[in-house]
Amino acid sequence: MLIELTVTIMSNTLRHTAIFLFTLLATQFASAQSEPEQYSTIFEKLTATEGNELTLETDLTSFIGQKKTNNYLPGVLRTKDGKSYQVEIRPRGRYRRKVSQIPPMKIRFSEDELRAEGLDTLNEIKIALPCFDSDEGNELIVKEYLAYRLFEKVSDAYFRARLINLTIIDTYDTKSKPKKMTAIFVEDEEEVAERLNSVPEEEFGVPMDQFEQQQAARVAVFQYLIGNTDWDFSMHRNVQLCRMKENGKVIVLPYDFDFSGLVSAPYAVPSSESGLRNVRERFLMSSGIDAAALKAAVSDIKPLEKTFYEVCNSKFLSRSARNDMIGFLKSFFKNMEGKDEAPVTMKN
Repeated sequence: MLIELTVTIMSNTLRHTAIFLFTLLATQFASAQSEPEQYSTIFEKLTATEGNELTLETDLTSFIGQKKTNNYLPGVLRTKDGKSYQVEIRPRGRYRRKVSQIPPMKIRFSEDELRAEGLDTLNEIKIALPCFDSDEGNELIVKEYLAYRLFEKVSDAYFRARLINLTIIDTYDTKSKPKKMTAIFVEDEEEVAERLNSVPEEEFGVPMDQFEQQQAARVAVFQYLIGNTDWDFSMHRNVQLCRMKENGKVIVLPYDFDFSGLVSAPYAVPSSESGLRNVRERFLMSSGIDAAALKAAVSDIKPLEKTFYEVCNSKFLSRSARNDMIGFLKSFFKNMEGKDEAPVTMKN
């Protein structure tokens, strides 16, 4: 009888202990789930979810009318959950500023508003928009966005770029319909420089012996991979140079990939110096880069083939666009079979 009583007591104790532990764990899990995520910058907060929905209210008519200037216009940026930010926007870019129906933007937030939210005062974001108000325009933006994500697989030093579903409401032409489009939010150069413990390098014509050679080689081989000749180290064309605080070396971060063969925008042409017929051919722009660093970059990129295909297999693209991107990348890897150096030109 005593043994049975002891067993019963132990059984009840174990059951109550198990219930207590389960309840404790469930409470802790629920608490952890309910805690808001912590962000350092407004860029991180707005782009935490791929394809996040944002609405910009501004005088779009005047913005388009003054696209040749760098004048800021006021606006309001609203999130899906109702949060609003007082912002200023201005046109940016070169070629796309000229040809786009709505030019690319730089958006600037109030530092006071950011401080009030406990965010860093890094208050600017670059926005790439479709050149055309069409499904094709949106698809080209997604393809360019994926080029940014591909480079993230190649190097630890890159611009963060995130896809946004953006609605723009013209506060001047109140009878016009809201414009819905796919956009790329790209972190500003000041933010990426701080993240990489560096400072933006403003000097043109920096000697190549001041460059971090492995990063320079990765950029050159990556641009070759995607069929892009619309960039230049010395003139800072579509690359950001940052000087590392630790060792004084200059690192390179590429951006704006719309002239690449991977994106294949209808207006894209290769550089005249390349001698290429179209952007679906490749030209290696590697002047001044150490040959050993170029070999190492090729060696680093070749094992990423399947990873690249996974990135391009995006739910935001049509099947034909996905197949086109993957097919173009496959032509690189097929031509590089058994090679440890990239040929100067690669023609399909």
